[in-house]
Amino acid sequence: MLRKGLTRYINNFKGFSREVWILTIITFINRAGTMVLPFLSKYLKENLHFSYAQVGWIMVAFGLGSMLGSFLGGKLSDRIGFYRIMVFSLFTSGILFFALQYITTFWGLCFGMFTIMTIADMFRPAMFVSLGTYAKPENRARAFTLVRLAINLGFAAGPALGGLIIMTIGYQGLFWVDGATCILAITVFAMMVKERKKSDFTDAEQPAAVFTDSVFRDRIFWVFLFISFSTAMIFFQIFSTLPLYHHEKYGLTELQTGLLMTLNGSLIFLLEMPIVSYFERTGVHKVKLILSGSVMMAVSFYALLPDNWAGLLLVNIVLITFGEMFIFPFSNSFALSRAPKGHEGRYMALFTMSFSLAHIGSSKIGMEVIDRAGYQANWLFMGILGTSAVLCCIYLQKLLIREQERSN
Repeated sequence: MLRKGLTRYINNFKGFSREVWILTIITFINRAGTMVLPFLSKYLKENLHFSYAQVGWIMVAFGLGSMLGSFLGGKLSDRIGFYRIMVFSLFTSGILFFALQYITTFWGLCFGMFTIMTIADMFRPAMFVSLGTYAKPENRARAFTLVRLAINLGFAAGPALGGLIIMTIGYQGLFWVDGATCILAITVFAMMVKERKKSDFTDAEQPAAVFTDSVFRDRIFWVFLFISFSTAMIFFQIFSTLPLYHHEKYGLTELQTGLLMTLNGSLIFLLEMPIVSYFERTGVHKVKLILSGSVMMAVSFYALLPDNWAGLLLVNIVLITFGEMFIFPFSNSFALSRAPKGHEGRYMALFTMSFSLAHIGSSKIGMEVIDRAGYQANWLFMGILGTSAVLCCIYLQKLLIREQERSN
């Protein structure tokens, strides 16, 4: 029975091209080394002694840089190709991570975080477009899941290792490791993957058939972007307010917070690919799955409203984890499937920009609410935001039905 289950699990990973596997490997290398992000708010608050408001503004600069980088990465991927953007982005951001540790002033960190994230997040839309080129259309949701699996497997190792590095040699070690892994990852990619501007696979879906000629007039896509923004804003609490809450309310150490995040990555490693493979085979519509995930995200923060039991932190992380397993792989696939040929970069740029905007809102609004009204008010706000995403998913389903009726 165990052997049969293991065989079925392994079968979920078959059918990918060599390039998809290499992208997965370099993503794992890069993400395992990205230890700064989960501890960034703690570093700014506890080591550099900034106020909650200042931490919020630095994270705003982080998010604004991410938005600009996402826009530039998508735009330039359509113009000069995703390959060059990926190489430039990771190599340059690796160098900049080395320098970031020496900046300790408020305005210097605002400018530094904006600059590094502008360059670093040019990588994301370019990487999404590359999956559209290197993955077969019928495997794209699984290809996105495979790359996300690498991200989360790296995330499972990274925070726990990051917590140990902080406790032994300090925060500066994180910046050196982060920069080095960026450079290592893109070096492996450049050596093993040749540039390809056109996919070898035929896309039978013909996504341009019923869609508007401009992303700015694609009403369905904009409703979808709001859902992506809302759920991402909830998810990014993991990197901003939740680590502080763990310590200030329940006295958790960096290592204990890292272990909770390791649980997140471990569950995704074990369950996400089988879940995505199952729903790809059964043909359940992506929006229904995103709706289910949105419900879980909302409930995960309603669960934190009672504040007298540390076990609720475990409930919160498990619900967030299942929410992201239902939302993010199918969101990536839905966004790329909406893009007409030649406009993939623009669509994926706006999609990744919604995450960057969520990063701004998640940190800044979250910190401001906590500063003014406390943690419980922030958890309530995030729960309500998740509820609004659920309602928008229901509306999106109706819009897609109308579009399908018009096209028949």
